[in-house]
Amino acid sequence: MTDDRVTPDAASPAIPEASALPTHAPVEPNKPEPAIEAPSPEVSLAEEASPLPGVHRGGFSRLPTAPVPVTSASAPAEPSTEIDPAPVAVWLMPDPTPPYRGLASWALAFSVGGLIVALFVGWGFPIGIVGVVTGILAIRRPLESRTTAIWAIVLGGVSILYSAGWLLWAASRANLFG
Repeated sequence: MTDDRVTPDAASPAIPEASALPTHAPVEPNKPEPAIEAPSPEVSLAEEASPLPGVHRGGFSRLPTAPVPVTSASAPAEPSTEIDPAPVAVWLMPDPTPPYRGLASWALAFSVGGLIVALFVGWGFPIGIVGVVTGILAIRRPLESRTTAIWAIVLGGVSILYSAGWLLWAASRANLFG
């Protein structure tokens, strides 16, 4: 097994000494040396430049929050004793929108649809259940038509009974009850 570690007293031939490095890059003979010229007379030098950014250089003499004098030409007119109704109407609250009506109508539509489906097949009972539940919710609301909601509950119940009759008839024909 060999020891490849470098000891500090061993000289490394890969690193050249500082005196062997070139001090500047060689200048190409056909490339001219860049020259720095003095400024032209049109250029004015800033002799009184501020030493730090933000130092006051003159200009404004009062603080930006100082009061502004009011002259008679810009003074507002004396308030009148009359009340103009137009600006007051802008600040009034708008009339509240009335609650939505129509839940009883939807309940009646579901109940009639459930009854029509229940006349032909037994699997229409979910539509009747939706009509009955919606009718119960409509009858509890004060703005809904109680007559429409009661009709929805009754017709939804009839559609559920028709669907139950169809399902019982289909079960007896399939000999499910023995």
